[in-house]
Amino acid sequence: MMNKLSILVVEDEENLQEALKLNLELEGYEVTSASTGSIALKKVENEYFDLILLDVMLPELDGFNVCEHIRLKNIETPILMLSARSGSADRVLGLKKGADDYLTKPFNLEELLLRVEKLINKNRKLQERSTLGDSFSFGGNVIDFKAQTAINAKHENFSLSKKEIMLLRLMIEYKNEVVSREKILQAVWGYQVFPTTRTIDNFILNFRKYFEDDPREPKHFHSVRGVGYKFSD
Repeated sequence: MMNKLSILVVEDEENLQEALKLNLELEGYEVTSASTGSIALKKVENEYFDLILLDVMLPELDGFNVCEHIRLKNIETPILMLSARSGSADRVLGLKKGADDYLTKPFNLEELLLRVEKLINKNRKLQERSTLGDSFSFGGNVIDFKAQTAINAKHENFSLSKKEIMLLRLMIEYKNEVVSREKILQAVWGYQVFPTTRTIDNFILNFRKYFEDDPREPKHFHSVRGVGYKFSD
């Protein structure tokens, strides 16, 4: 039997923390609890979790800050934020800080469990589909996914951001296929979409500068108007 999927519940309200723990355990998850943001951050740094349930209103460090800290450390664990505040500004802020989903209290337990399952499954599929090794070569360029670096055909070394690596990996995995903007935004930027098409265009322009002999006549990174983007080696 597979190891149990693990969830970190970050909630300072004791009764709700216990209720969440109990219900998630009944669903077969292994649950760890934290009642403050700083405790949560220590646990995330020391253990692997398949999902983090994160309350916004926490003592010391609020959920928005906790989420931001986790993402700054390049930890890509799915985060489902919980908040008693239903305003759209809070929802937008949570998602901008890197949360994958946002649920307002009081919530329907069945909906929460469905969202948890959906986020975990989506994350596992992304990990499992990744058939590329640690590096990939094309047209005299070499990308090192693990080190987040590349060497181009002119023998220039440069670092790549986490998002650049994620987008490169996605496009290369779908080599010679058009990858839709929706798929890119969901896979690279998370469950809710905030970046505009221009954001992706800018990434593609950067890839052309890095890897194309002539960025104006790209051989590898193509924009397919109105549909998405395509990589060819």
